Amino acid sequence: MAGHSKWANIQHRKGRQDAVRAKLFSKLSKEITVAAKMGDPDPDKNPRLRLAVKEAKAVSMPKDNIDRAIKKSIAGDMESYEEIRYEGYGPSGVAIIVEAMTDNRNRTASNVRSTFTKRGGNLGETGSVSFMFDRKGQIVYGAGLDADRVMEAAIEAGAEDVESGEDGHVVWCAVEDLNDVSTALEAALGEAESTKLVWKPQTTTELDLEAAQSLMKLIEALEDDDDVQSVTANFEISDEVMAQL
Repeated sequence: MAGHSKWANIQHRKGRQDAVRAKLFSKLSKEITVAAKMGDPDPDKNPRLRLAVKEAKAVSMPKDNIDRAIKKSIAGDMESYEEIRYEGYGPSGVAIIVEAMTDNRNRTASNVRSTFTKRGGNLGETGSVSFMFDRKGQIVYGAGLDADRVMEAAIEAGAEDVESGEDGHVVWCAVEDLNDVSTALEAALGEAESTKLVWKPQTTTELDLEAAQSLMKLIEALEDDDDVQSVTANFEISDEVMAQL
């Protein structure tokens, strides 16, 4: 599998789990609060909130944190967040999409631009790279399941495609079908490791060691920004290069 499962493995190997986990909980809390505020605070009546809660549970976020994030949406003193997408290029021309949620557009734009510049990339206009990606629903299951069983359940659920490998299984579906497909898969296969909307690269760029190291530093720096919710890049790393990272 390209990019992201390998990126997770790199972070795990580098021992950044605790820092990454704390940062992830913070980002998920923000998404839950915003989703609850924009729709209904009841996950059963709000598909975006339901997916955010499902994603939080998948990474073992405590129930108290989830409840607190939902309650925050009802309180009147909540910051007003807006969602912004940034697009640019990293080392070796790798296309990068950065999704942010911010209460200060100028601060976030300045930080993202500065990070790109300092780490050998450059920020482009909105639309400059997103045409190289498809917006898709992504449901991830671990390696413990049989590939044929996952494929059968995915077809039954109305998914578009399944990629199975030694790291596990990735089920792809249309954006508007994510809630229905993930619910059907949960009934057939159990709880997924991850359920979310993502940018799926149409093609990927294979990186050598030097370019991979540079790109990792850029992605890491972007993800460390409190306003950044997600970073997607169209890269591929061979097992040989992975072993050296």
